[in-house]
Amino acid sequence: MPGPSADPIELSAAERAVLEGWARRRKTAQALALRSRIVLACADGGTNSGIATELGITRGTVAKWRSRFTVDRLEGLSDEARPGAPRKVTDAQVETVIARTLEEKPPNGDTHWSSRSMARASGLSQSTVSRMWRAFGLKPHLVETWKLSTDPLFVDKVRDVVGVYLDPPEKAIVLCVDEKSQVQALDRTAPVLPMMPGTPERMTHDYVRHGTTSLFAAFDPTSGSVIAQTYRRHRHQEFLRFLKLIDSSVPKGYDLHLVLDNYATHKTPAVKNWLLRHPRFHLHFTPTSASWMNLVERWFGELTNRKLRRSTHRSVVELEADIRRWINSWNKDPKPFVWAKTADEILETLAAYCQRISDSGH
Repeated sequence: MPGPSADPIELSAAERAVLEGWARRRKTAQALALRSRIVLACADGGTNSGIATELGITRGTVAKWRSRFTVDRLEGLSDEARPGAPRKVTDAQVETVIARTLEEKPPNGDTHWSSRSMARASGLSQSTVSRMWRAFGLKPHLVETWKLSTDPLFVDKVRDVVGVYLDPPEKAIVLCVDEKSQVQALDRTAPVLPMMPGTPERMTHDYVRHGTTSLFAAFDPTSGSVIAQTYRRHRHQEFLRFLKLIDSSVPKGYDLHLVLDNYATHKTPAVKNWLLRHPRFHLHFTPTSASWMNLVERWFGELTNRKLRRSTHRSVVELEADIRRWINSWNKDPKPFVWAKTADEILETLAAYCQRISDSGH
């Protein structure tokens, strides 16, 4: 039974159902869920001390919400308005700042608003403008690039490439093939300074070029392994040599489905004639301006971030040897890449994006 000073609580069926729902629902704010459990325990005859011990809270907390519910019932469990200075920025001012950010250019000819220029234009403080932008997820200083493919066979190629990823043919190996051309052998004009506590690794912004090479790669998304070779030139002759390397590296008896882009060296008469003589090769071309569909591009990103961007080389031979060592290390513990999106999901996303562009008023 409740203690002498505790107000007894009786719940109607409707109130009990609401409180039990609040206490059970995962999306309910945890504070409201706790208050609901307190009131339910009080209605079941628990004492303030017993409920506090059971729920791991203070006796005063139990007494507070018992009293609030007795007076205001369910509405009493909501947070009361907090004391403080009245709000100075009106909804109209917020709407004006957001609308100007999205629809107008700064009057001084800048390409985008800064928090300071918007503060001057709106008569608000810079910190107020910054809070508004954060609340609405606006970042005028950032810009992203994008490009829509104009390939007339875009839909067909998307379905073809995605189909090979998600449902590869039997007794076949899928390889994502591309070339990373003009890989530069760069040497810094001063030694790289090592990382120290509180200081990142430092290198000079200028460099000396010692030549370039081109890396041809065939990435197996299922196993993560890579067949790769560097060549000093980037012509159809080198592409043919690389196809022959793939042919000799993959056991006979497997068809080879190559995903590659529309680069001219992939479609020369010499390449076509060679493919006719090697029927186990099947080519799947990504749409124009859609190299993101070729998973070897993702692997090139790993190579760039983990090896090339911060390396120094005094010759092309040294660069090629360093790339070969890194690839050998990768192949000892390869990381497969998993394609998750279906063709329909890609096309639906693109359709929604095109709809937003056409309705934007620009």
